[in-house]
Amino acid sequence: MMGSMASEETRTTMTSPAIRRSTESTAPGTPATRAWTTRLVVVGIVLTALNLRPAITSLGALLEEVRDGLGMSGSVAGLLTSVPPLCFAVFGVTAPRLARRFGPAAVVCAGMVAITTGLALRPYIGGTAGFLAASALALMGIAVSNVLMPVIVKRWFPDRVGSMTGLYSMALALGTSTAAAVTVPMTGALGGDWQSGLVVWAGLAAAAVLPWIALVRTRGAVSRPDDRAPAASGSTRHEPDGLRITRSRTAWALAVFFGLQATAAYITMGWMAQIFRDAGVAAGTAGLLLAVTMVMGVPLAFVIPRLATRLPHQEPIVVALGVCGLAGYAGLYLAPAAGAWAWALLLGVSNCAFPLALTMVGMRARTGAGVAKLSAFAQSTGYLLSIPGPLLVGVLYQHSGGWGLPLAMMAALMIPQIGVGILAGRDRTVEDEAAG
Repeated sequence: MMGSMASEETRTTMTSPAIRRSTESTAPGTPATRAWTTRLVVVGIVLTALNLRPAITSLGALLEEVRDGLGMSGSVAGLLTSVPPLCFAVFGVTAPRLARRFGPAAVVCAGMVAITTGLALRPYIGGTAGFLAASALALMGIAVSNVLMPVIVKRWFPDRVGSMTGLYSMALALGTSTAAAVTVPMTGALGGDWQSGLVVWAGLAAAAVLPWIALVRTRGAVSRPDDRAPAASGSTRHEPDGLRITRSRTAWALAVFFGLQATAAYITMGWMAQIFRDAGVAAGTAGLLLAVTMVMGVPLAFVIPRLATRLPHQEPIVVALGVCGLAGYAGLYLAPAAGAWAWALLLGVSNCAFPLALTMVGMRARTGAGVAKLSAFAQSTGYLLSIPGPLLVGVLYQHSGGWGLPLAMMAALMIPQIGVGILAGRDRTVEDEAAG
C-alpha cells in the first residue's frame, strides 16, 4: 500500500504546479485529499472503538432493573451474559468475506448502523425475545467491527501499527469504563427509567456512522487503498483466498491466547464486584473497584501496543501481564477486602492482554488479506473458547458456596495463557507458516 501511495506522490510532483492546484481539491489521489481521508479514518477508528463495549457494560450496570422490567428468569439472564462472545464468534468470522466484497469501510459503516439500530430498539421492542434479538443485532455490528479494526489499521498505518492500535485500544477501554461508570447515575438523572438509561448509548453509535459514510463516499479510495495503483515491479499480490490460516501454528496460538484473555476479562466484568461484596465490601465500593479495573486499560492500552512493536518478540509483556493476573487472583483468595484496591489494579493490568493480542494480530501477518483472516480466525475462535468461562465460574460458586474453587480455576487458566502468548509472540508471520 505504501509503495503505491509513494509512486502516486512521485507522479504528482512531476505535474506542473498549476495543474496540481487545479486538481488538488477534487482528485482522490492528491496529497491533500489523502491527508483529509487519513484524518477521517483516525476519527472513524476512535468513534468505532468507543462503541464496541457500551452495549455490554451498560446492560450489565442495569441488569437487575432489566430483569425486573421484562420478567426475565435467572437462567435467561445468564444466557444474556453469554450472548456477546457467542455473537462475536459467529458473526466475526464473516467479516473478511464481507470486506472483500464491499470493502472494510463499508462493512464497518454497516456495523455502526447495526449497533445504532439494535441499541435504539432493544429497550422498547417489548418482551424478552425482542430484547435478545435487538441485542444480537447490535452485537453483530460489534463483531464485524472488532475483526476489521486491525485490518484498517494495517492498511492505512502500516508503519504505525503499535501507536494506532494503542489509540484504538485506549478508546475501546474508555468506552467500556465510561458506560460501566455513568449508566446508573445517568439513568437516575433521566428519571430512573432503565429504557432511557440504555437507549442513550444509541446516540454515541449514531455519531460513529458519520465518518464512515463520508469515507465510503470518497470514490472507493478508503475501502481499498492498496488497489488504487498498480503493484510495484516485482511485487507479489497476495490473494485473500490463498492463505490457509489453519495451517499456521502462530494463528492457533494467537486464537487460544485471545480466548483465554477474553475468558479472564468476562469473568472479571461479570463476577469481580460480587467477589468483593461477598468479602464484606460495600456495594458502591465494589462497583468503584470494578471501574478502577476497567479504567486501567485506558493508559496501558496506549502504552503496551507501542512497546510491543518495538520488541523483536512479545514474551516479556505476556509474562508480566500473566504474573499480575496470578498475583491478583491470589490476593482475592487470601485477603479480598484488605487489599481490594491492589487486587483491582493488578487485574486491570492483567486485562491489558487484549490490546496486546490486537497488536500481535497486526504484527503476525504481512498483508491486509492476511491480517483480515488472522483477525477473524483469532477473534472468532477465541470468543468461542471464552463462552464457558463465566458460566463455569457461576456453577463452581453455587456448588462450592465460596470463591476458592472459582479463583483457583481462574489462576489455573492464566498458566496456559502465558504459554500460548509466548508462542504467539514469536517473530514470524502466518503467511510464511501456512506456505511452509
